[in-house]
Parts: sequence; C-alpha cells; structure tokens
Amino acid sequence: MTTPRVILLLSGSLRADSSNETVLRTAQAIAPPQLRTVRYDGLAALPHFNPDDDTDPLPPSVAGLRAAIGEADAVLICTPEYAGTLPGSFKNLLDWTVGGTEICDKPAAWVNAAAPGRGQGAVDTLRTVLGYTGAEVVEAACVRVPVDRRTVGEDGVITDPGAREQLRDVLDRLAESAPPR
Repeated sequence: MTTPRVILLLSGSLRADSSNETVLRTAQAIAPPQLRTVRYDGLAALPHFNPDDDTDPLPPSVAGLRAAIGEADAVLICTPEYAGTLPGSFKNLLDWTVGGTEICDKPAAWVNAAAPGRGQGAVDTLRTVLGYTGAEVVEAACVRVPVDRRTVGEDGVITDPGAREQLRDVLDRLAESAPPR
C-alpha cells in the first residue's frame, strides 16, 4: 500500500470565515484518497519573529510550525493581501521558516482567492519570500480561484464545479512535484 502524499495547507488569514480559509477547506474536502491534507492552524500563536529567538530550543509554536512543514511533502498557501502585500501575521510565519531548512526544496504553490485585479501584491511578495526560503515554487499549481460567496455551502466549502476542479488540479500538481517517499 502506498503512503499518501501529505500537503500542508497554510492560510495567511486569521479570520475563520475568510475566502482563504474557504479555499483551503474546499481543498481539504475534495482531496483524493492518495492525498492527505493537513491544515496548519497555529498562525495566531506564533511569537513575533526575532532572530535572537531562532535558536534551539525554538519557541514551541515555532517548533510545531517547522515540524508540520517538515512532515509535509508539499505546501499549499492561500493568503489575502493587506495594504498591497502579505498580512503581517503571515509574513511573520514565513520569517520563522527562513532560519530552518524544512521548506527548502519543498514543492509549494498558492491559490489567490481575491477578486480579479486584486491580490497581486501578496503574490509578488510571497514569490520573493519563498525564494529566500528555498521552496520550489510549482508555477503550474499557482492559480487564481476567486471565491464567490454565493457558491459557498453552509459547510463553508465551495460548491462551484469549476473552482473545485481547479483546486483538484492544484493538489494533483503539487503531489506530482513531490519527491518519492
């Protein structure tokens, strides 16, 4: 029996009902059986990044973040844009990954859930920061899936077949990009 690929889902939003959380809930709901998705939910618990604290022993929440990344075969990010860039809390999460090696060479992609014409600043910054971390950006898996609230069910999952198919394709491309276990 083949071990399922693990894709870590990282949201850049602290809002429980954000479009970004909706995208990741949907990705988790539609993931095929050969994939296991894990949603990281420790964003709010991370301390402000301080290079002086990026030593052993790491703060427990940072150690948990790095362990989650290390255990994943690939990473899928969905983050909003605030003031033309990444939200500070999510940039803080990414800053904590720079000093570790867990994300280095790991396939990573993002879904931009913003309405057309919005969110490019966050994408540009994310691309830059992932470059510094050494993540392997899977361009074919980086897509825009705007969330139309009229297509979100009571369970918080997107019902639109086109959006769901796009997300299935993203998951497949990330899984295919991951090295064999």
